[in-house]
Amino acid sequence: MLKHKKVLWITRTALLIALTVVLQFITLQFASGLGPGAQFVTGSVVNLMLIISVMTCGLSTGLTVAIFTPIMPTLLGFGPVWPVVPFIATGNMALCAVWHFVGNASIVNTYVSYAIATIVGAVAKFLVLYFGVVQLAMRFIPGLPQPLAFMFSYPQIVTATIGGVCAIAILPSLLKAVKQRSD
Repeated sequence: MLKHKKVLWITRTALLIALTVVLQFITLQFASGLGPGAQFVTGSVVNLMLIISVMTCGLSTGLTVAIFTPIMPTLLGFGPVWPVVPFIATGNMALCAVWHFVGNASIVNTYVSYAIATIVGAVAKFLVLYFGVVQLAMRFIPGLPQPLAFMFSYPQIVTATIGGVCAIAILPSLLKAVKQRSD
């Protein structure tokens, strides 16, 4: 039985990583005409997938998806520059951790927990990325493109909030379907 659970975890996690990377690629292609606005589409979709990962499959899956989300696109040539990948992974992990602990908490009701997780998660991810990329990496790693300073500032709050709002809309139905499937 233990072996079955490990295989199931690996399969679900790999599928969520693959789906997230494919969605990143598709939304980047779709939104490329939006210029800097493409970040809002792609970032929101990635944040939604991070939340879905942690809320449907647990913290270990969410954190694994959070780590691989910036690595895989960079390896494939359409992701961020390597020096900021650890900061992005850490910001993603902060979002997942908040959703795991706050989104699963019984605060009045599920929607209140999700709303609080959306706000706190967006702020946590923003703070990690702003201080990591804008305040540290941009100052101490020569040659980083200047647009990174903007990309890793307030747009992070916007994209994490949009991802959270989308999650609030679909998570109840998705969690119900997952529960029915596992029963």
